[in-house]
Amino acid sequence: MKLWPLGLYFVLVIGLVATMLVVSYFLGQRHMERETGEPYEGGIVSEGSARVRFSMKFYLVAVFFVIFDLESVFIYAWAVAGRQLGWAGYWEVLVFIGVLGLTLVYLWRLGALDWNPSAGGRRP
Repeated sequence: MKLWPLGLYFVLVIGLVATMLVVSYFLGQRHMERETGEPYEGGIVSEGSARVRFSMKFYLVAVFFVIFDLESVFIYAWAVAGRQLGWAGYWEVLVFIGVLGLTLVYLWRLGALDWNPSAGGRRP
């Protein structure tokens, strides 16, 4: 087994990274004004602390999004192999989508997707 191409590639990558770091060190700007360390984004000077407490709802919605987004990858993989799987694969993906739909309805009824819990529904 010849490993010299992999070793050469590794040496070239390390050399390229080292070269980029050295060049950026010599060509980069150096200034230490007071404004350099200040946070600045989008033309608006920030006010207050960046440590703001977010509601747990943000994290719940993010987790739900990741879960349902990951399931779409499985559906895409089924779509690629749809002809080879035949009718059995078709019915399996229908059951899969049905379970996802029921899960979404369950979360909705539970109130996990409700941003205004005082408007009815139960709190999770």
